[in-house]
Amino acid sequence: MPRELVARPLFLLGRLGFTVKKHAMQEFDDAGFSGYDYALLAFLAERPGETQATIADSLQVDRSQLVGLLDALEERGLIERRRDPKDRRRHTVTLTADGKRQLARLRSIVKTIEDEFLAPLDEASREKLRELLYELAVHHDARFAPQGETLAASAG
Repeated sequence: MPRELVARPLFLLGRLGFTVKKHAMQEFDDAGFSGYDYALLAFLAERPGETQATIADSLQVDRSQLVGLLDALEERGLIERRRDPKDRRRHTVTLTADGKRQLARLRSIVKTIEDEFLAPLDEASREKLRELLYELAVHHDARFAPQGETLAASAG
């Protein structure tokens, strides 16, 4: 690699991001899922009963694309959609027991990838890296900073 590129944090971050994303996509695919599936299941674990519109907006997924993703998860018995009792035009979405089990499986895959990818770093370095990445994420996208939570609280 040219020294100039290696000296650039954004080049390194981009290259590492591409590498880990490629690896994660393959692992999810091998498990019969996608990164979108993982994001949806994780979102619903934290915010059950949200509307499809809120999910799409929060995850920045096109609403028509979200419908297809949710259809596939529903066909597999991982989520359940119901009419919103407050507004019959909307649907709310929740995880099923099978959805929670599959999310646990996907979390295990993510943990394995993280452990492999971050193997050269000790726990203190991993935490510092997470804090720095979180700081950058919040600076560039307010969705990363839940209202009323501090950096330490969101790491939990």
